Amino acid sequence: MSFLFNRIDKKVLKQNILKSNQSMKTISFYRYHPMRELKDLRDELYLKLSALGTLGRIYLAEEGINAQISIPEHRFFAFKNVINGFTFGKGINFRFALEEKKFSFYKLKIKIRKKIVADGLEEPLELSSVGKAISAEVFNEYAEHKNTLIIDVRNHYETEVGHMKNALKVDSDTFRELLPELLASLKKIENSEQRKLILYCTGGIRCEKASAFLIQKGFSDVNQLSGGIIGYTEQVKKKKLANNFIGKNFVFDDRLGERVTKDVIAFCHQCKEPCDEHTNCANDDCHLLFIQCVRCKEKMDNCCCNKCRKIIKLPVEEQRKLRRGKKEKKSNNLAVYRSRLRPPLSFHLSSHSSKALY
Repeated sequence: MSFLFNRIDKKVLKQNILKSNQSMKTISFYRYHPMRELKDLRDELYLKLSALGTLGRIYLAEEGINAQISIPEHRFFAFKNVINGFTFGKGINFRFALEEKKFSFYKLKIKIRKKIVADGLEEPLELSSVGKAISAEVFNEYAEHKNTLIIDVRNHYETEVGHMKNALKVDSDTFRELLPELLASLKKIENSEQRKLILYCTGGIRCEKASAFLIQKGFSDVNQLSGGIIGYTEQVKKKKLANNFIGKNFVFDDRLGERVTKDVIAFCHQCKEPCDEHTNCANDDCHLLFIQCVRCKEKMDNCCCNKCRKIIKLPVEEQRKLRRGKKEKKSNNLAVYRSRLRPPLSFHLSSHSSKALY
């Protein structure tokens, strides 16, 4: 079977979707499950899901499947039947977006990866031994215990805009960095091996792998929040429980975030005004993800710095010339931009008057 994909330009697809009045449902699901014949599985999934108007991205690996997609609302049950028809999909849990204010995806991408969650580990984790899954109600109960450590296993730009109260947050850019940094942080906490650990992430996929990692490192009482922040918020609303999450839930699609509470706990990286709206730098050779308020967005033309702002004003051909053969420089630039734009961990409202980083 040939390797199938959508050849239409994303900008054209985006315009077509925005013109459509179709109601879409944004859904995420994952499962760690042994996979074989990945190329054939990939094309079979593509054919069946594209026929239903499915958009989004799906990663396949020998360790399982990870999907963030959107589907026409009236075709959800047909979509569910397709997924349940695969061995890995029987009884799988679907998580629905908290907000649907704008479209999440504009085309369908299904990719084969070495792992559905890149962990940076040389030896594969034993995913048959993971943390105990707990409900929102149990999470709230455990959160009251003095012996409990609540651990956020997401990246810094996610925790910056929203997190559980009193959570331990690791200042990492990627999940690859997080695992060793988390272990180092826990070793600094007295008797951490004997404490009750509760891990959480967006939908559950990262805390499941992180829980297996910590169990193999000798931690005995490891728990994971079932369904992650998405599942927690659903249960809190349904059962009218106390909500321990504050701010926004960062999501990896065009929405870049879902409002959970009205609290704005982050700051614009340029003027330091309270803000929790992420922006991708408009310079195609940068695309740095950072927090930018409406005023700075207008002033800086959606750019992270004046250098990028100057580049986007050049003719397209000139921009392409600048990008040719400069991949390494791009990587270095991103590191510099991150160091300039990311607020220090000690940054609080008291530093609100700091000089703008223009």
